[in-house]
Amino acid sequence: MDTPFLTPIEAPKNVLWKLVYFFTRKRFGKVLTPIKVMAARLPLSFGSFSGKIAQLDKKLQLPDETVMLIRERVARINVCHFCIDIGRAQTIRFAMDQAKFDALDSYQTSELFSDKERALLDFVTQLARDRKMEHSLFAELARHYDERSICEIVWVVATEFYYNIGNIGLNIHSDMLCDIAKRKAN
Repeated sequence: MDTPFLTPIEAPKNVLWKLVYFFTRKRFGKVLTPIKVMAARLPLSFGSFSGKIAQLDKKLQLPDETVMLIRERVARINVCHFCIDIGRAQTIRFAMDQAKFDALDSYQTSELFSDKERALLDFVTQLARDRKMEHSLFAELARHYDERSICEIVWVVATEFYYNIGNIGLNIHSDMLCDIAKRKAN
């Protein structure tokens, strides 16, 4: 069953939430289900916490495509359909290499990925899937990334888990944002 466990709040009473709905609809073409299901039931400061993550992401030095590869890999491992959808919509919106995202599940053998990206995705995969890290895998990552970048990689994995768990726990699935992004891109 693909419906959220809680009924989405379509028309919030609070004027601030009405503004959030308006600007979300303007940005994404619709009000996102996690906002209608979870955020609207909590004090506004909880919702602004998610917004703070997005603001902090702007301070990352990792390339945007690298950040999205990490987020998509973690969302796929955790099977968060909403996060997979919104992440892919972002890659479309920012005209990232769609072939690379199509091949993400076969990154270890695909010629679309460099050795540096394979080291990154091996690290991310083990961290997300097994929630542990081997010295050899960390050392391979450190051959390609400096200390700040490694910390940023871990940040992106951790914050993607935050998003994933909220959506999985409330049975929030895809909002079909890829379709909206594709229509806007054409």
